[in-house]
Amino acid sequence: MAFTNARGRTQTSLSEINVTPLVDVVLVLLIIFMLTAPVLQSGIEVSVPKTKTVRAISEERLVVSITSKQEIFVGSEAVNINDLAARLREKVRDPQAQPIYVRADESVPFGVFATVMDAVKGSGISNVSIVTEPLQQGKKNR
Repeated sequence: MAFTNARGRTQTSLSEINVTPLVDVVLVLLIIFMLTAPVLQSGIEVSVPKTKTVRAISEERLVVSITSKQEIFVGSEAVNINDLAARLREKVRDPQAQPIYVRADESVPFGVFATVMDAVKGSGISNVSIVTEPLQQGKKNR
C-alpha cells in the first residue's frame, strides 16, 4: 500500500512484523519454565531405601510420605497421624481395589512406619505398596 507524505513523495507502508521482541519474550519464558519445573515436581523430600527389585509407577497414585522429621503427608498436604485414616477414607474411592503407595525416608524409625501402616490398614485399604529406589550397579548397600 502506498501513500503520499506532506512533501509530496510517495512512500510504502511497513508490512512486515518485527518478530525479534516476540522471540525474546518466548526465550525468557522458556528459561523461566525450565528453572521452575524441577522445583514444582520435587514435592516432599524423602530419601527412600534402595532395593534390588523395584517396580516402576506408571500412573498417578495416592502417596503417603513420611519425611526424616517424621512428618506425614497425603499427596502434598501435611496430615496428623491421628487424622490419617479419616483422610485416606475421604480420598480413596474403592479401598479394596485402589492401590496406595507409602514413601518413608530411610532414617525413619520402624515404630513410626508401623504406626502409619496401622493407620492405613485401619482406613480399610488393603492394596498398599512401599516405594523404594533401585540399587546402583557396582555399589554395595551397607
